[in-house]
Amino acid sequence: MVGLKPYQLTALERLYRRRVPPEQVITTELATAMCEISCDINRQIGIFIDRRGQIEHVIVGDAQRLFLPDIGRQRAGAGRLRGIRLIHTHLRNEDLTQDDLTDLSLLSLDFIAAITLDDDARPALVHAAHLLPENAQGDLWSVLPPEPIHRFKLPFDELIRSLESEFARKHKLRTTGTFADRAIVVHVDSGTADSDADLEEVIELCATAGVSVLDVVKQSRRKPDPKYLIGKGKLDHLMLHCMQLGSELVIFTQDLTPSQARAITDACELKVLDRTQLILDIFSQHAKSGSGKLQVELAQLHYMLPRLVAKNTGLSRLTGGIGGRGPGETKLEINRRRAKDRIRLLEQQLDTLCKTRAIQRQRRVRSNVPTVSIVGYTNAGKSTLLNTLTHSNVIAEDKLFATLDPSSRRLRFPEEKEIIITDTVGFIRDLPESLVSAFKATLEELEHADILLHVIDASSPRAESQMDSVTALLRDLHLNEIPQILAWNKSDLADPTIVANFVARFGGVSISAVSATTTLPLLRAIGLRLWEKDMGELLLNAWPQAVETEADDTYETTAGCQ
Repeated sequence: MVGLKPYQLTALERLYRRRVPPEQVITTELATAMCEISCDINRQIGIFIDRRGQIEHVIVGDAQRLFLPDIGRQRAGAGRLRGIRLIHTHLRNEDLTQDDLTDLSLLSLDFIAAITLDDDARPALVHAAHLLPENAQGDLWSVLPPEPIHRFKLPFDELIRSLESEFARKHKLRTTGTFADRAIVVHVDSGTADSDADLEEVIELCATAGVSVLDVVKQSRRKPDPKYLIGKGKLDHLMLHCMQLGSELVIFTQDLTPSQARAITDACELKVLDRTQLILDIFSQHAKSGSGKLQVELAQLHYMLPRLVAKNTGLSRLTGGIGGRGPGETKLEINRRRAKDRIRLLEQQLDTLCKTRAIQRQRRVRSNVPTVSIVGYTNAGKSTLLNTLTHSNVIAEDKLFATLDPSSRRLRFPEEKEIIITDTVGFIRDLPESLVSAFKATLEELEHADILLHVIDASSPRAESQMDSVTALLRDLHLNEIPQILAWNKSDLADPTIVANFVARFGGVSISAVSATTTLPLLRAIGLRLWEKDMGELLLNAWPQAVETEADDTYETTAGCQ
């Protein structure tokens, strides 16, 4: 209100006293008063009117545009508009601008109208628009033909009732399909070699989590925007696109910083997830055992703790002294303290779990039974291989992170030799640090393995990069000194020339985990690596015949050893 004279401020304040009948968008008298003030101060005037016809806000802009205040969150309930309409003046003879239509969509306003002025500073034409429910054309709004103010007769209350009824019906149709969540995936292409692979991987994660991907929004940037990750203009486009497709969920392929997550959520008022949250959600779905649930909850708390924020800091204890002392702990401080207390409790339980598993490992060591741990990228076929080798029924699905809890089985070799073979959680590129620390009880099983059986999906176009990701993670966990055997899985789905090239370059054996006969060279490699001094000649000479004639009797399995 800087620069306005007292009588002009008084005229603006008097606008609050006016009322609009529920069946009308605006009265001629109110439009005339707005135009007179707007012409006098040479600025745009805007008002927010609720459905009872009361004026909630009076806004003063400049000659070209309005600057809308924060009008709070949208009304609760799907398929509902905000319950207020925006009427403002245009000093120039122009239609609704793109900014007007964007405000209409992003704020879910009931209605928006711009009133142009004639030469006598009186209302001339009304330019109006309202939102549209989801439609085949993909239109977000309907722009009405301009009408003179005295002819602008629109049954506003009936229009709003019919629109909200159709919005609610469309929303019900969307949420009764196969997927409960409909998302738009956002990807910032930084030009790196793994950029496309990251996008494909997140889309696979969405399918595993039960999310229907409606569309992918890409933006090429040399480096991410520090506030929104994507540019502000792209964020506005994203919000309009979400409304157009009926999406209430946005998933970013990159991890968001706490400040970025807050800024994006505040700007679009949609549910926003990043890659780590998506992985945590999948882990939460697949955790069945008590230890698995414990580790998932701990990872979630570690991730969420720095993201606990307060919207209103009016009562927080930011300063000391007079006027700065708060009434005690704020809601934010209480939530953080409770989260930290819960983390400490879970870490104590995790330490107990680690000690229990250490005792179990000592028993296995005393029994002199070698341990082979299956490692590899997620969905490489580790659980399927365990089932084939040991005739088990561990859960094996064509999904990422189908296995979360480790499973161990005994496998009997010739000459009464036995091993314990363990299936572990799959790895993924850039595995979140919170997951690595939370799953230390599971990953510690790998430290005491005699052999790491590294399973690689040879049919994947990213097989080599996936192998490198697993190798790098094993190196970070200081497990790279443990002997490894590479198993190039899914050879039946891959080009034989490519598989042969992998074996020639990196070593290992080619297998298909769904076929027991293809695993014989793998079993031979395991036996030679474990008992080379004692059984090398026996395995080389007698193994094929023993396997082919007495396969079912030779490889016996017993109950799982946890």
